[in-house]
Amino acid sequence: MKKLILILPALTALCLQAASQTPESAAEQAAAALVESSADQKAAETKPDYWTRSLGINVGLSQTGLVNWAAGGNNTISLTAGLDGKIDFEKDLTTWNNRLQLDYGFLWSSDKANLLQKSNDRIYLESKFAYKTAAKSKWNYTASLDFRSQFSDTRDNYQQGEDGKWVGTLKSSIFAPAYTNLALGMEWKPTSWFNVNIAPLTGGFTICRIDELKASYGMKLKDPENPDAGYRGLLFQFGAQIKANAKFEINDKFGYETQLVLFTDYLNKPFVYNRINWDNKISWQISKLFRLGLDTWLIYDPLVTIDGKTSRVQFKEFFSVSFTYLIRNKQ
Repeated sequence: MKKLILILPALTALCLQAASQTPESAAEQAAAALVESSADQKAAETKPDYWTRSLGINVGLSQTGLVNWAAGGNNTISLTAGLDGKIDFEKDLTTWNNRLQLDYGFLWSSDKANLLQKSNDRIYLESKFAYKTAAKSKWNYTASLDFRSQFSDTRDNYQQGEDGKWVGTLKSSIFAPAYTNLALGMEWKPTSWFNVNIAPLTGGFTICRIDELKASYGMKLKDPENPDAGYRGLLFQFGAQIKANAKFEINDKFGYETQLVLFTDYLNKPFVYNRINWDNKISWQISKLFRLGLDTWLIYDPLVTIDGKTSRVQFKEFFSVSFTYLIRNKQ
């Protein structure tokens, strides 16, 4: 009897609590529990994406038309196109950066009917694997690979034959020449916009598949005692390379990017005959879809001769107003 008297108040309290809980509050609690469970499950299923991707496309067109123009001139049409693709990976101490740049352009002029003259042609591929020496270190161990060439024949000094066809002097073609390098070394990266890669072990090939161009690009004779035997199609070089990169952006409108590459060949007068490549890219996004750009390239290669005579500093600039579009994954 005493036990029953003690239990009755507890049962009464439980009944009152259950009665005070309305159906609406019970449903709210159930819904909240369901939302919380779904959020926890979604968070568990979401995996981090260590890749970043971007693709820039630009197309430029210019045209000049003259009718009874007393000052003279020629009708012209110029078309250029470019692609700049990047795929980068970053996780913990490891990074892997890949970039492909493609450019092509041609010019048609009424004074050379039925002839398309090439104005721009470039293939440039870079791939770099880096591993930090420590979590907060500014130094990385690196292995990098790069490749340079062009798409099609480049000619100059055009002359028109009796059959009406244009004939010019061949200067370059696909894989004539082409340059490839594999470099092992270390990279100093003090900031996100500047880095210097020092590679004391750098080896690569200069490739030239067209016989008439081989001498101009430093290919060696197959038989030094018999020049009539012709030239080799591959030239191996092994030396040291320094590559510096810098990139500045102001308000997502104005950008400047530069790369300087210095190479010396251990096998051919090291630190006397050096190769230099200096690329610059200036861009101004004047609107969402239109860009003003100036690209320059400077090359000095002591093995490359101009007009079959002497090596000289080579310089090229390309100014453009083009339609541009950027595709990239969101971070």
